[in-house]
Amino acid sequence: MRQPLIHLEGKVAIVTGGSRGIGEAIARAFAGAGAKVVVASRKQEGVDKVAASIRQDGGEAHGIAFHAGDLAQAPKLVEATIAQYGQVDVLVNNAATNPHFGPLLTADWGRWNKTFEVNLQGYFELSRQVCNHLLARSAPGNIVNIASIVALAGARLQGIYAMTKAAIVSMTETMAAELAPSGIRVNAIAPGLIETKFASAIVNNPDMVAQVVGKTPLGRVGQPPEIAGAALFLASDAASYVTGHTLVVDGGLTTAGM
Repeated sequence: MRQPLIHLEGKVAIVTGGSRGIGEAIARAFAGAGAKVVVASRKQEGVDKVAASIRQDGGEAHGIAFHAGDLAQAPKLVEATIAQYGQVDVLVNNAATNPHFGPLLTADWGRWNKTFEVNLQGYFELSRQVCNHLLARSAPGNIVNIASIVALAGARLQGIYAMTKAAIVSMTETMAAELAPSGIRVNAIAPGLIETKFASAIVNNPDMVAQVVGKTPLGRVGQPPEIAGAALFLASDAASYVTGHTLVVDGGLTTAGM
């Protein structure tokens, strides 16, 4: 029997921010496609719950508590994954924070630093640790960074968050160019408004949702599995000629003008 074009059989994947929302959807999609998945997020209880649910559905998953803003935890997460499954092949950087929702000029340095620590430094350091592991194995691999459409245009009330996401797009392109000769592909996804707890400041505001949906050609808010499908494609061999790309998944919002 031929394997489907999009699959992750024989692969080991780390998914950060995997205890809920987009990260959970990606972890479930990867496990369903045959990957062994490490579900990583801050609280052990949360990752254990998702991993157990994946196993109940016939997949292979293990939960590891991980705080993306603590750079010292990055090598420990990679080491723990290797101890559990023997290797790492795919990394999805999804864990993020957005503590400042308001005018850019009112942001304090504490919230600024926290956002950059988690959303940018955390992505970079974990990517570096996984890439060093892949290079030591002389193995191909994949990194998928979750960015945002706010990286592509001005973002009122989300300025600091948007800066980190714009930097992620730049980091994705540079790492892709540098690592391509080693067979490591690096891509990003720029979601639009997705119905998650993380986006609750917008999703739970009827006026703001109406404004976004009104500009979105598909006329609705996105769902986490719709981002998971994009991540699965980019992590699979179906995307073997794709690197340095940011895949926009926003219902057409950016094409209509944000």
